[in-house]
Amino acid sequence: MAITTCVFDAYGTLFDVAAAARNVAQEPGRENFAAHWPKLAEIWRAKQLQYTWLRAITDTHTDFWTVTKNGLDFALEALGLQKDAELRERLLSLYWELQAFDEVPAMLASLKSNGFNTAILSNGSPDMLDGAVRSAGLSDSLDAVLSVQSISVFKPDIRVYDMVGAHFGCTKEQVLFVSSNGWDAAAASGYGFTTAWVNRSGDPVDRLPWTAQHTLQDLTDIPTLAGV
Repeated sequence: MAITTCVFDAYGTLFDVAAAARNVAQEPGRENFAAHWPKLAEIWRAKQLQYTWLRAITDTHTDFWTVTKNGLDFALEALGLQKDAELRERLLSLYWELQAFDEVPAMLASLKSNGFNTAILSNGSPDMLDGAVRSAGLSDSLDAVLSVQSISVFKPDIRVYDMVGAHFGCTKEQVLFVSSNGWDAAAASGYGFTTAWVNRSGDPVDRLPWTAQHTLQDLTDIPTLAGV
């Protein structure tokens, strides 16, 4: 069955989650932080994801902004930076203005011009996603921004992937799902979507019952996979 709907994870897939820390490190007077930002970005993202999984498992859902702040607080303390309140607020403020990866605008424009449905399916809260989409100038290239907040459970719960068919009225076989998280692409593959894992950092494949059908270095070839 032909693909009609292309669905993307947001953070790390369309939007560069390291951009907040990298941009702060480049500001004048941030020389000390410049030595720490890559490690902070790594820890921040890892804890952010871990907290979503733990909350899903323990049925203690909260909004994604809360786990984003929790992850940053852990990362700052791990690097001995927890007393710098101004740094914390600056990092958090930039998370609402994350940059899209360079190839994203043209890729989404190609999908739209060829008649595909396009959407985000994300753990992010609606206000966070709205800020990122508007900041990156992607509003006109997306038909929907679907947030797990409407069902109060994080990925990879099966109910999250159910949101795509419920919104677009499409079958699983008509969906191309794209994520930079190997575990997310794998779970979506097990659900029944055609999946692409955007493995920008060359990570090993996660040891899970399923694997993504496609592995890419960036999003440039998504229109080709979709059938353009």
